[in-house]
Amino acid sequence: MSLFFDADWFDARLRERELDRGAMAMAAGLERADLHLLFTNERAPTSAELRAFATLLDVDLVEVSLRAGIAARDAEPVEDPAARLDSIEARLDAIDSWLNELEAGRKRA
Repeated sequence: MSLFFDADWFDARLRERELDRGAMAMAAGLERADLHLLFTNERAPTSAELRAFATLLDVDLVEVSLRAGIAARDAEPVEDPAARLDSIEARLDAIDSWLNELEAGRKRA
């Protein structure tokens, strides 16, 4: 699951380019329903999807990755140390997964 997909930021970038979410889905080879899962934080984007979004929006891959929630931070600090560690572990797992996908994509290219 994505940590926090900044739907407002993506929608604003799409509007600036006079595009809609359909164009974003098409660029990444997604069905609109699959794109909706990203926008509602029900699944994390793959590295290939992030690259497609960056290309479509003409923005840096790191910016897209941050806005897609790959490196998101909790909005409010977690008081329970165990819950905080779980949150940190989840973010690290998401980053590791994304980096592994990115590396695998580079090896195929």
